[in-house]
Amino acid sequence: MAQSLADLTSAGVQRILRFFPESSQAEREELRATARRLLDTHGEKVLTPLRPVERVMWYLASEGRAEDLVEVVRGQRRDPGVFLVAGARRPRLVLPGLRGLALPERITALERPDLKMTAQLTSVEWRGDDLVWEGYAFVANLPRPSGRMIGRFAVLEHADTGKRIKLRLRRTRSEEATAASGQALHCYDRTGFEVVVPARRLRELAGHGAGQWFLSVGIPGPGGTYETRVRQREVGTAGHNQVRHLADGSRLVVGFTKDAVSITVQQPPVEVESCTVVDGELVLVARVRSGHKAPTTVSVVEGETRLDSPLTALSAPSGSADDAFRRHRAVFSLDRLTADDPPGIKTRQFKVTFRGAEGRGQTAHLAEGFTTGRHRFAAGRELAVHRDGPGRLVLATRAVRAVVDAMTVTDGGELVLTGAYPREEAAGKKVVLRHGTRFEEKELPVELADGRFTVRIDPEAAPQVDGPALPLCPGRWYLFFRDADAWDKSEDVPVTLRPEQVGELPLRFSGPQRGSGQQPAGGEPRTFTVDRRNFDRIFIEPERLLGPDEHGTYRQRILREAHFHKQRKLPLRDAVLYLSFGGKQFSDSPRSVYEELVRRGVAVEHIWTQDEGLPEMPPEARVVGWGSREWYEALARCRYVVVNTPVGDWFVTRPGQKVVQTWHGTPLKKVGKDLLGSPQASPAYIAGLPHSYRQFDFVVSPNAHTTEIMRRAYSIEGEMLESGYPRNDVFHAPDREERAARVRERLGLPEGKKVVLYAPTWREDQRHASKLYKLDLRIDLAAAQAELGGDHVLLFRKHSSVHGNVPGAGQGFVWDVTRYPDIADLYLVADVLITDYSSALFDFAHSDKPMLFFTYDLEHYRDTLRGLYFDFTTRAPGPLLETSEQLVEALRDIDTVEAEYREKYAQFKKDFCEPRDGRATARVVDRMLAGGPHSAASSDG
Repeated sequence: MAQSLADLTSAGVQRILRFFPESSQAEREELRATARRLLDTHGEKVLTPLRPVERVMWYLASEGRAEDLVEVVRGQRRDPGVFLVAGARRPRLVLPGLRGLALPERITALERPDLKMTAQLTSVEWRGDDLVWEGYAFVANLPRPSGRMIGRFAVLEHADTGKRIKLRLRRTRSEEATAASGQALHCYDRTGFEVVVPARRLRELAGHGAGQWFLSVGIPGPGGTYETRVRQREVGTAGHNQVRHLADGSRLVVGFTKDAVSITVQQPPVEVESCTVVDGELVLVARVRSGHKAPTTVSVVEGETRLDSPLTALSAPSGSADDAFRRHRAVFSLDRLTADDPPGIKTRQFKVTFRGAEGRGQTAHLAEGFTTGRHRFAAGRELAVHRDGPGRLVLATRAVRAVVDAMTVTDGGELVLTGAYPREEAAGKKVVLRHGTRFEEKELPVELADGRFTVRIDPEAAPQVDGPALPLCPGRWYLFFRDADAWDKSEDVPVTLRPEQVGELPLRFSGPQRGSGQQPAGGEPRTFTVDRRNFDRIFIEPERLLGPDEHGTYRQRILREAHFHKQRKLPLRDAVLYLSFGGKQFSDSPRSVYEELVRRGVAVEHIWTQDEGLPEMPPEARVVGWGSREWYEALARCRYVVVNTPVGDWFVTRPGQKVVQTWHGTPLKKVGKDLLGSPQASPAYIAGLPHSYRQFDFVVSPNAHTTEIMRRAYSIEGEMLESGYPRNDVFHAPDREERAARVRERLGLPEGKKVVLYAPTWREDQRHASKLYKLDLRIDLAAAQAELGGDHVLLFRKHSSVHGNVPGAGQGFVWDVTRYPDIADLYLVADVLITDYSSALFDFAHSDKPMLFFTYDLEHYRDTLRGLYFDFTTRAPGPLLETSEQLVEALRDIDTVEAEYREKYAQFKKDFCEPRDGRATARVVDRMLAGGPHSAASSDG
């Protein structure tokens, strides 16, 4: 018998359930028949393994209760897996907003597995000799179990004997718990905890002898007490083991086993006291506790390689009073240890083990006060005498590392990292700061002298490889040394922290105070944290733009439902709120509208939205963070709102407010309802389109082709203004040459070289594990540089949704201009555009400059992934090229290409570039201001 209903149903039936509100009558009947047949065959027990709300949905499907099922599915779209719990002794599910939904108790009854508990460690610290754990713990969908907070407890349980020692748990506040829960219904702020293990209790644990004790937290709830082990996190003190030495010789490892928090008591009879390189030999000195038999051998093992050295006794120093230990020594040839060392940046890690006469192994624990070290044995390679979190000896051959040994913060908020890096290794290298998920890079200045390096980081003005200095956006930024002429990141050497100083982290500091317009949204200096991952990999992490009362799904719901609606009752303000690509840029048609309003001198305040990527914003405007309290206030009260993407299905325009949707492209690839039948189609999204577009007073269209498609595909019922895109007025502006010259100067483009702009779209089927879109790079940039580098430069503009490094950037041929604020400026300096299915081709056609189309995946993209609105092979205003070699050849002979496609180009402009008189912005602004208090500022007024 199958284990669950989900196992018995096809993907098609599962899809019907997922999109049930949009399903046809025939699909609904199919779902009902399938559910009824399965329950009749196997009984309702087949529902038991499913999650509680899924049980409800399949039950309603089997009963043919379509209207009730529609409401449940819609509620779960808003907040998946979330419900209320009723009943102190016999808990049962209640769906929010559907308390009157009639369901049998056998369906709504909740068992222990239905109420999953989370216990998360957030920090570990020592207060004197007392150990302090902080974190949060809650039962999902039970923000306040039993309506009270008393009865919570913490306990240490011995892994082998099961002995339990209760600890006092103090309740604390934790906004992080609510944000981390990822849901919008429940507030878990009151689920934080602090557990203090006093020094006497730690000594008591040691008195029980060697063993491991796991930390669990218990919470009272419906039907009894819920208990689970506390889990570690990935970084910081809550993600790394710590070693504490006690006076009796015991070691306490406060750490983790399979992600669970624990204290391990160790009483090792032998410890490594030192490990150094002397005259080509690795000398290990161990101390053996009196009364214990000394090991006979030390083994160093990596893969198939094994080196053994006898452990020989050393005579005690003359006059030594230390009778607690006897010392022994093992010696290894450095040449033999490094004989099979891999080249480049690969690391080869050895396991060190003590062995007795019977062959049993003992872990090479480190004595208190052990000092790590490094020995350079070949060009670019070193032997690291290292340690790990639990305090064990680690030997590794690796690329010579730059190791930070001092961290300071200046009065101006600048972070200064200094450390050791041999002169011969540092020569010809630069320092790169790279984001851990966006892969965005900054190049930092570095000072090198006498085998030391100093890196100064202004986190509010970090220089880019190609472009202006910008603030560090939220996320983890890691440091690397890279050869100045390296083509890509493959040989980067990570910057690490000296192991003896990991206890100095986390280091928190306030960044610089900037002038008006220079500070990220919010205006106040941000807080930054230096912390670590993988024991000694340091990173810099800026705080989130949103505060504790704004961050997370729950807080965003409260802001929308309470703060936003309260602000809507207040009078409108003479202000314009701009939102370009969700706050990712100061660009596109919203920028054009902004500049036109400024040019006309319209008496309004200008407010720009900025997302967590911290794009460059106009210094004259006020900047608000997307999703912040100030942003909701502006959205509620600004008389004018100018956007180029949807705002959100919760948003409704208020009386007297003008909301302008400028949109952002001419459709070549299919969109909206026209995607039905493809893998990219979402019936729920499509069903919501009419409401989404009722938010706008009018929608801007660039041409007749777009007007027809958008009205149908996006279910637009209101006005469409076929004005042309304001963003394309730049091609017809009288000062376009002066603007282009300013852009060339800002980018530092070399004189006399042809500028090629590459601006591809994204591929929906190319994603990182983090769900971000990958850079699908098919151009052989090295070969292109070899062929074209003498008289060309390539500006590489990734789509804003794509994350990945651009090889060769900063080497003189390839320029990564992804973070440049507005692609319109790049169009002006480009002599040639390379694109694929991006709407950039329709904009660039206004320039009359040649285009090449790198459509290496045309059949897949057209026939499977997205679909196209017309036959691109016959109407494209330039050649469709499949290989990097063809692309380079076309660039080399661009004059011939331009002549060959002159007629097609002219027809393309007639089809897709009308109107193109440079007055699109004026028409949009006139329409926006018409009939309002600022109508006198129209171009005709």
